[in-house]
Order: sequence, then C-alpha cells, then structure tokens
Amino acid sequence: MKEELKVYNNNPPPLDRNGRSHKGHLIKVSGEGELAVQPDSASVNLGIITEGKQLIMAQQQNSAEATKVIDSLITLGIPKNHIQTFDYRIESEYDFDQGKQIFRGYKISHILKVIIDDLSIIGNVVDTAVQNGVNYVSNVQFTAKNKDLFYQQALVLAVNNATEKAKTIASTINVSLIPTPILIVEGGSSVQPVFNQSATFVKGMASTPLEPGQIKVRADVIAEFKFTPSH
Repeated sequence: MKEELKVYNNNPPPLDRNGRSHKGHLIKVSGEGELAVQPDSASVNLGIITEGKQLIMAQQQNSAEATKVIDSLITLGIPKNHIQTFDYRIESEYDFDQGKQIFRGYKISHILKVIIDDLSIIGNVVDTAVQNGVNYVSNVQFTAKNKDLFYQQALVLAVNNATEKAKTIASTINVSLIPTPILIVEGGSSVQPVFNQSATFVKGMASTPLEPGQIKVRADVIAEFKFTPSH
C-alpha cells in the first residue's frame, strides 16, 4: 500500500519583485534507492508425493514418510515450529485409452514449508529430506530478517536521489531550488529473490549446493519541489 508523506515548509511562499507568489513553479521527480543485502534466512518447500490405487494405503504411506522427514529435520536442529504444512491435497488420476477415461489411482501430495536460519546447512537439509522420503523440492528463497530496516535505508537513498535530480534540473534551467520538498509520495518497496527453483529430486542424488547470493532491496519515491526564477 502506498503511503503519502507531506512535508510542509512553515515559511511563506517566495515572492517575485511584484509581490506575487510562485505557486505553480514546481519540479516533480522520481527517486530510487537500492541496497545489496546478504541474506541470513531461507525457506524451502519439501514435498512427499505418493501414488497408489488404494486411497487409505496411499494416505498411510504418505503420512509415515512425512513423519520420517519431519523427524530427520528436527534431528538436524530445525525447530518444529519452523516446519509447517504448506499444502496437502488428494487427487484422482486417470489414463485415457481410445477416448475412454480409465482410473489409474490416487496421488497424495504433502508439501512442507521449512524455515532455515543457519544457511550453512541448507544443502544438507535438502539432501537429508530427500534421503528420508521427499521427492519434490520447490521455492527455495533467501531473505533477510531485518528487511524492514534495510528498506528504511533504501528509502533514505531514494529521497536523496530525488533531491539530487531536482537540483540538477534546477541548475540546468537556471532557477533557484527550494531544497525542502513540498510533497513526497512513497512508491513502495521490492525485494528481489535470489534463488527460486522447482525440481523433482530422487533418492541417492549427489550433495545439493545452494548459494544464497545477495538480496536487492529497493525503494521508490515521487517528490515535488518549488523553485523561484533567477533574476
């Protein structure tokens, strides 16, 4: 949601030699600020997908494998409250033969979302989960816990960027800029994900290297400045 911040100047508007104000003399600019941040937290979706003709048996198998996966993650030091069900679904699957629909069986999907604070073990988390029954891994994302603080820093850069643009424009057209903006509109924030992958994994795979890279935190503003014509 956009937030509008109005900055008021208590000084009266500037007057020309005839005593008239310059209410219409405005410079409107955009400002951008961006920071490269080292992530300190990650999340990954781990799925146990089971297929079978008998629904109850497929459910029981899926439940047993999910429990095994959760226990293995807790053994690695992942807190239980950092492991939650992201999605659970039961689907009927069919084959088609000469236009006829033939029931093939049921597909049970149990997707766990796991939050990892120690980035050095994320590859081990994926490998351990796969070894214990996970056959689907998706949405690996790295983030920063204090991204709100980093956004505030990016916002400062955005305001400074807008001010420098206004100064450049004023200098170019040879007018005197009033440096305090009369209006600032926050354009919102964005956090660029550094890793996002969906893949199906099989047991016995090699070690999974997952590098966090850097997160881009961006802020945008629109600012309006008053100016007075040069004499």
